[in-house]
Amino acid sequence: MLDDTPDSPDWWLLRLGRKLRKRQGQLDDWWRYYRGKPDLPQLPRNAEQAFVDFQRKSRTNFCGMISNASVHRLLALGVTGPDGQPDSAASRWWQANRLDSRQKLVWRVAMTQSVGYMLVGPHPTRVEDNGRPSPLITPEHPRECIVEYDPETGEPYVGLKAWHDDVDGYGHARVFYDDRSFPYRTRERTSGRLPWGPDSWVYAGESDEGEPHDLGRLPLVEFARMPDLGEDPEPEFAGVLDIQDRVNMGILNRMAASRYSGFRQKWVKGHRFVKRTDPATGITVVEQPFTPGPNTVWASEGENAQFGQLDATDLRPFLDEHAADVRDMLIVSQTPAYYYAGDLINISADTVAALDLMHVAKCREHIAAFGEGLEDVMSLAAAQAGMPEDYTEATVRWTDPQYLSPAVKADAATKLSSIGYPLAVIAEDMGETPQRVQRISAAAASERLLAASLLPAPTAGNLPDAGATDE
Repeated sequence: MLDDTPDSPDWWLLRLGRKLRKRQGQLDDWWRYYRGKPDLPQLPRNAEQAFVDFQRKSRTNFCGMISNASVHRLLALGVTGPDGQPDSAASRWWQANRLDSRQKLVWRVAMTQSVGYMLVGPHPTRVEDNGRPSPLITPEHPRECIVEYDPETGEPYVGLKAWHDDVDGYGHARVFYDDRSFPYRTRERTSGRLPWGPDSWVYAGESDEGEPHDLGRLPLVEFARMPDLGEDPEPEFAGVLDIQDRVNMGILNRMAASRYSGFRQKWVKGHRFVKRTDPATGITVVEQPFTPGPNTVWASEGENAQFGQLDATDLRPFLDEHAADVRDMLIVSQTPAYYYAGDLINISADTVAALDLMHVAKCREHIAAFGEGLEDVMSLAAAQAGMPEDYTEATVRWTDPQYLSPAVKADAATKLSSIGYPLAVIAEDMGETPQRVQRISAAAASERLLAASLLPAPTAGNLPDAGATDE
């Protein structure tokens, strides 16, 4: 008999084994699609589940594409000081918390769920040189976090993180202030959905004064996706939900027309149908001997019986309607039209830039808002590490959301260099990280110094005469 004590090896064996078994079916489905062996197309049936499956195939996810189109353009490269120079401490925290990749988790959830979060706290194992715990920066989901703002200053005032712990079965929560936090736990074990009644939670701290911290501000930082003044933020695709439903409905109609064009609807007249009365209900029911199918033959004993089929439906209007709806969706969401490049053939770079204009402007607005949040995150990290730096005056370096070919970038860099732009600034415009900008500048300086050292020393005849005077 295995030990069912939580967190024991036996307990983890059964827990992880059940999770492994649960995902096997989904993995098998994905593998079959990857190998080109999906489910076979179904023939028309009268079963209700068959029609539900038919409806499910009409869904085309443009909302995910609209969200990811912005996420793909958002990449923070790092944080520099007010002087534009890379900050070694900020770079260390950035890499230690894997923000190169984890930032995408926050941007994606902000685009799809309207808001994302980052939480800063002490790392359980890493320590700074001064003995303080290193900062731990974690991405957080809006299902578990929320922030309330001071109506007078607009600054974050109090925050909450609430989650269900699958290990102990309890719900846990922590209320954050700018100088302390208060832990809570549900009174009873829950199945995953947290209760919010006044008797559902108990205080789990050792002191009624909470657990103090010296971060100086709320450790939970919110990244809201383009909120309007006085309104709650919305996901990137909020303005096109009706069009998405319209697209799915149009696809369903086209699928139905296509199916019945390939297997046309039949009709019969002049046939005398047999009727019978249900003895239990007394309802008269007409028997249907003509069941459609590719392997059936219809026959009637009626003298004037006739059979026929309906004409096939022209699918071109459905396709034109679909293309128009998708174009409307891209226009309203400010997503480049070349994401649906049905009619775009051999377009020039200038055309791509023109189609990209509104989308780039939207991404720059995201960058301005999210950059402020990253500055707050790095300021909290510095406070956690016991360093006096205020990163609210720092600069978050982002990649350019506008796509430019390498040839265009090289041409622009050459022109900037010809008018005296420093190499470090040009490297920034090329999208290099702060660390690579520093390496590029140092390498260029070393090469210039080496080249100068290899020049021949001036001879005595080439030296200026100290006593000579100009005539």
